[in-house]
Amino acid sequence: KCDGQVLLTQVWRRLNLIECDYFGLEFQNVPSYWIWLEPMKPISRQVRRPKNAMLRLAVKFFPPDPGQLQEEYTRYLFALQLKRDLLEERLTCTDTTAALLTSHLLQSEIGDYDETLDREHLKVNKYLPNQECCLEKILEFHRKHMGQTPAESDFQVLEVARKLEMYGIRFHKASDREGAKINLAVSHMGVLVFQSTTKINTFNWSRVRKLSFKRKRFLIKLHPEVHGPYQDTLEFLLGSRDECKNFWKICVEYHTFFRLFDQPKPKAKAVLFSRGSSFRYSGRTQKQLVDYVKDGVMTRTSYERRHSRTRTSGRALTTELPKQSPNTDTDSWGSEAESPLDVFCGCRKETPAVQPGPQEGPARPKMPSGETPAEGAVALPPDHDEDKEGGVDGVQPFGGQHPQKATGSKQGSAHLTPLTSSQQAGATPTSLLVTLGPAERGSSPLLSPVLSDAGGTRMDDEEEPKHKGTGADEAYFIAKEILATERTYLKDLEVITVWFRSAVVKEDAMPADLMTLLFSNIDPIYEFHRGFLCEVEQRLALWEGPSGAQAPGSHQRIGDVLLRNMRQLKQFTGYFQRHDEVLTELEKATKRFKKLETVYKEFELQKVCYLPLNTFLLKPIQRLVHYRLLLRRLCGHYAPGHHDYTDCCDALQVITEVTSILQHSLVRLENLQKLTELQRDLVGIENLIAPGREFIREGCLHKLTRKGLQQRMFFLFSDMLLYTSRGVSGTSHFRIRGLLPLRGMLVEESKSEWSVPHCFTIYAAQKTIVVAASTELEKEKWMHDLNNAIEAAKSGGNMTLALPGSAVCVPPRRPSDEVSLEQESEDDAHGPHSSSEGQGQHRANTTVHVCWYRNTSVSRADHSAAVENQLSGYLLRKFKNSNGWQKLWVVFTNFCLFFYKTHQDDYPLASLPLLGYSVSIPREADGIHKEHVFKLQFKSHVYFFRAESKYTFGRWMEVIERASSSPGKA
Repeated sequence: KCDGQVLLTQVWRRLNLIECDYFGLEFQNVPSYWIWLEPMKPISRQVRRPKNAMLRLAVKFFPPDPGQLQEEYTRYLFALQLKRDLLEERLTCTDTTAALLTSHLLQSEIGDYDETLDREHLKVNKYLPNQECCLEKILEFHRKHMGQTPAESDFQVLEVARKLEMYGIRFHKASDREGAKINLAVSHMGVLVFQSTTKINTFNWSRVRKLSFKRKRFLIKLHPEVHGPYQDTLEFLLGSRDECKNFWKICVEYHTFFRLFDQPKPKAKAVLFSRGSSFRYSGRTQKQLVDYVKDGVMTRTSYERRHSRTRTSGRALTTELPKQSPNTDTDSWGSEAESPLDVFCGCRKETPAVQPGPQEGPARPKMPSGETPAEGAVALPPDHDEDKEGGVDGVQPFGGQHPQKATGSKQGSAHLTPLTSSQQAGATPTSLLVTLGPAERGSSPLLSPVLSDAGGTRMDDEEEPKHKGTGADEAYFIAKEILATERTYLKDLEVITVWFRSAVVKEDAMPADLMTLLFSNIDPIYEFHRGFLCEVEQRLALWEGPSGAQAPGSHQRIGDVLLRNMRQLKQFTGYFQRHDEVLTELEKATKRFKKLETVYKEFELQKVCYLPLNTFLLKPIQRLVHYRLLLRRLCGHYAPGHHDYTDCCDALQVITEVTSILQHSLVRLENLQKLTELQRDLVGIENLIAPGREFIREGCLHKLTRKGLQQRMFFLFSDMLLYTSRGVSGTSHFRIRGLLPLRGMLVEESKSEWSVPHCFTIYAAQKTIVVAASTELEKEKWMHDLNNAIEAAKSGGNMTLALPGSAVCVPPRRPSDEVSLEQESEDDAHGPHSSSEGQGQHRANTTVHVCWYRNTSVSRADHSAAVENQLSGYLLRKFKNSNGWQKLWVVFTNFCLFFYKTHQDDYPLASLPLLGYSVSIPREADGIHKEHVFKLQFKSHVYFFRAESKYTFGRWMEVIERASSSPGKA
């Protein structure tokens, strides 16, 4: 007659289970579907025959990333749940994946591979329904897990399983309005719809305004912003009212657990009669649970588990608790205890008294036990007003709280909407996507970063990060570079998969077919890299931990992780090859749909979009090139006999094959991206993106006019040379001044004719101009690229561009030896295009603006080299005249340093473009008496940065030196 919470509390105490809110007790009712025991309702009112009922412990909430589980013991129980799901055919997967999972479970249970013992064990212990068919595969996989501890095996089980589409999925049979048989399920991201085992739709929590049921009908009411003028309520029919209500309750609990910070308050009891169900989730939310464990409210006890060679008869996973006291289990899982894979409800070594957490204790208000049989409904914002239309928009988390980050389905259907949270508590896109005004950018963002001394954590010398003894091994720092750059790369993917998707969904700005093309192409890549990052983090944690130090070589390796994931990455080649189609279709759609163009431009002004938006679409292929570079470094570091050498070489071979296939696509993509970016920055030219046109160089030159030398921005393409002037003040556009076709062009040095240093003359078919570079090296670069392009254009086709307006029309033909001294200045930019120039602000850290401010140029070869020159990591920074050092997360990409407080931040605090900067080691006069410090200087702007190791210092010097001073005639 007690409430369910009494029994649950007894179980949690018996198991000494800290992260208990992930679990529940389930039982079968007469129709044989499983029901969760409710904490706030008497057991006698839930279980029909309590004395004869069997309740079993099970995982109730499956987090998207098992790495969020804090306790090794919790991960062990999760692994056992997945073992049960495999046996009960809930975790649908291929035979190869099932064999891999089984091999990890086998390693966890009996230890290292021994063919005789393995076969004996698998005869009496069943892991898979068709185990005999997969036996050889299981043994083959198990052979590869030598030296893997039980904890590592559990982690691998979770890592493999979480990538499966059926991870944590529990089907509820239903039918749609047309009577078609479907399966409903719920996950951390929302309500899922399956046809057989194929997911056909996802209704993210951000799209749903209310969930309700009426008899056998389950109803999902969508936000008006999502469904538009069409159907706003979706209806599904389940087998009975009880089944419908059961599924509704599970949805309510999942939503509360994953989406809210605090559990909702109980509904006030009606005085006379009530309408609707009083059911609410009564435990801790995931956010509360994580904070509770981190705060160490409960006294932690040691939990160790060893491999057991003891053979036991195969028992069901619902075995009763061990009868002996847990204190007698002196060997973790000693001879008296059951095998840990046979006993689900395992125990820790000790069972001290549990301090009541938020889920326990008498202070919790009790839910009314009575429920109205007619109908139940809950509106998902926390006020529970089921008829209220306001509250939350289409992309915000319910209740304005959203501690978890996730994305939508891999299917990429038009109905799919992502979750749009930040990993940091309380950070939502609507609060982070703040438009940068001119005041926030500063008058010249290229000359001095806005990050002040207060921008980062000040560190005194005593607080320097010190490495734990693995510093002598260069492989460790290469592995750390892989981890650091992977974190940045995943954040870059989220700019598209989370933030941009939220923006277009909120405004309903993107056509459904383009949504499908874009997100079905990038979502699977994002999901893969989430898993890869977790694996690398886990391996580095082992490498740095005491176990890695005590047993050199056992965990001090990264090749096996890289090889496994590079092989998986090879399967995404088709996705990578479609990126140019995605980029092209996105560009076409922004021209066709004014609303999408507006959203696109506004999004590029947000802090989270720290680079031009289409740059992020190139990141997946560019990351492959980066993997190749890092693997080459690893292979070059290891001796052939090293235990990690073979795996690294194999991984390098795999990624080299992939990059070779995609090399042409990458070149084409980079060119298309650059043309698209310039199309937005240049005013007065149409159809810059033309078949066969290739970008070659952009940069600043001074052109001789009647008013003397005037600064101009030049753009060299495979068929023409454009020169532009800066637009009216307050905009970042460049207005076309002239177009010179390359056919028939001639370039000559002009040292004696004009008293101007570093000048040369360009003779075109219709005019002749004299230009001067900033340095002799800049002049050589321009002349070299111009002459090569002229030679290539002789055999190419003749392209024409539309140059609307009289201000930019091509002047009449002049004699080839006559120099055009144009009557122009910065003041005559108020031409017919000045209105279009001022239509909107653009972020001013693209290379075109950097070249303008720094009086330099960048070539296509420089852009290609920059793909490999990407780096992330923590650095200590010091200004020239400041004391102490600031610890900052620094990202180097696109010739620019971006500064963050931590690697978890969603957008940078400031940026420092490095074109024109020099990098060197501090001199004695600088007064820097520290190791691994490099100096950045541009004119009077000086910064000092300190790395953690000799290797890291060398890498930062290398990439910055290659980016800050262009590689000449590369």
